[in-house]
Amino acid sequence: MSSSEPVALRLIDREFLIACAPEERDGLLEAAGFLDRKMRELRANAKAPSFERLAVLTAISVTHEFLTLRKQHDGQDRRLSDSLATLRSKLDAVLESDALKR
Repeated sequence: MSSSEPVALRLIDREFLIACAPEERDGLLEAAGFLDRKMRELRANAKAPSFERLAVLTAISVTHEFLTLRKQHDGQDRRLSDSLATLRSKLDAVLESDALKR
């Protein structure tokens, strides 16, 4: 059982302490760094948004990117499955034809 440790995360100019397992620390810090960069990008293009509004805009932006990537990934999985099914059918046909010749 892992114990939780507080990790200090900085988003824009605010610090948040979040408890996490030691093995999750690096991933959490990486996620916070990504989120901080996204928030700064949006803040640069917005007219003085509050921290809360900026957090919501960033959440929507990151979620949109995630869903777009997930759809692309799902489409690639379907194409790969279809290709494998076609290849399997061709292989079965060749093996069946070879068995009939014997």
